[in-house]
Amino acid sequence: MPRTIDRDMQRFKQIVRGKVRRNLRKYITHGEMIGRTGREMVSIPVPNIDTPRFKHGQRGSGGVGQGEGEAGQPIGRGQQEGDGQGQAGDQPGSHIREVEITLDELAEMLGDELELPNIEPKGKNAISSKKDRYTTIRPTGPDSLRHFKRTYKRALRRQIALNDYNPERPVIIPTRDDERYRSWKTVSEPEANAAIIYMMDVSGSMTDDQKEIVRIEAFWINAWLNKQYDGLERRYIVHDAVAHEVDEDTFYRTRESGGTRISSAFQAARKIIARDFPPDDWNIYCFQFSDGDNWGEDNDSCLDILKEHILPVCNLYCYGQVESPYGSGDFIRELRRFEDEWENLILSEIGSKDAIYDSIKEFLGTGR
Repeated sequence: MPRTIDRDMQRFKQIVRGKVRRNLRKYITHGEMIGRTGREMVSIPVPNIDTPRFKHGQRGSGGVGQGEGEAGQPIGRGQQEGDGQGQAGDQPGSHIREVEITLDELAEMLGDELELPNIEPKGKNAISSKKDRYTTIRPTGPDSLRHFKRTYKRALRRQIALNDYNPERPVIIPTRDDERYRSWKTVSEPEANAAIIYMMDVSGSMTDDQKEIVRIEAFWINAWLNKQYDGLERRYIVHDAVAHEVDEDTFYRTRESGGTRISSAFQAARKIIARDFPPDDWNIYCFQFSDGDNWGEDNDSCLDILKEHILPVCNLYCYGQVESPYGSGDFIRELRRFEDEWENLILSEIGSKDAIYDSIKEFLGTGR
């Protein structure tokens, strides 16, 4: 039987997760979940929640329903908001409880909230890989794999059967025949593998605000696709007039400068696919973010590469146009001209952080 306090704590955790789920849109919009990330956990600040408890004061010290006062009158002195300057005070402040939630839980919440269908991998989606699993026991093996519990039990049963066991001096000495070791079997396991290629315009018209939008949206896209696939590889491309493959940290920290040739990003993505991700074996997702500003003579080259080399091999090519005070926004209009010809071409206009929520649903709502 679980203890009452354990049941209460479990109930409290369910309440907290319910609050996170109800406010998921706000967390997506403002990126509050990215304050601290571990290898498997994400910390989401949930304000004004505390573990229920009784707090006892001195007898006769007053309280709710005691003493003088009018209905609705605040109890005690409230602390005014300020800039944090001033003398130390003795009044309590508001508290934030950081709720530890796994990435799988976040992805499940995201899928439920946005009503996202499960991904249906295309083509040859299963890659057979060999894995060793420790599922059996054998009488020989290295000391590092000795199964202590099984060895102890066999020695105990042997001594009891031989009437060598003394309860007053319970010394168990295993013999060589008692020892048991963990063993493995090599099994073939299918892995539905996916590759995400992120492309971001870092030309002079893309500001830090636009890159923050890309960072938040990419986090949630990763969370969902991680839940759908056993193996997920990511590649990052930044471009102005020239494209470069970079690591994740550089992708989000590169300073904006230079002109724009979007075709350079497509060429880089094409090379990555050919080098690392054979389309017959991989589910490929391309997410591109730009303010839509492109050198006019480059548009035709972009569309040729996209139609001939990117769209035919991708589960999805998603283009998110982030509104910028400096960008022209012309490129999405070029893409809309043939949007109906390709089911895996998804376009989204992201006017601000508030539009991230709907953009994710547009990108992932097809279930491809």
